[in-house]
Amino acid sequence: MKVLLSMIALAAMLLAGQAYASQTLAQKSGCLACHSLDKKVLGPSFKDVSAKYKGDKSAEAKLVAKVKAGGSGVWGPMPMPANSPQVKDEDIKSIVQWILSL
Repeated sequence: MKVLLSMIALAAMLLAGQAYASQTLAQKSGCLACHSLDKKVLGPSFKDVSAKYKGDKSAEAKLVAKVKAGGSGVWGPMPMPANSPQVKDEDIKSIVQWILSL
């Protein structure tokens, strides 16, 4: 029983660490200048993005492409600037995966 509880605690710490790392990466990449976790700023909140794409199996690929190239019209008239090449592809993918996990 102690082993099972220890494994669950370790898994929870790893997940929390990954979420913290992804949020830190989003901040370092400049995402939090226009987005927040749970409130609309210039762009939608990350939780709103997650809710909009819940159940969409192609969401990760769509959002990675959107973050890289930028775009407008999905969340209103404010355009989102392209984030490539200043943000590495693997960082964009990690941030998108974190957002979709919210």
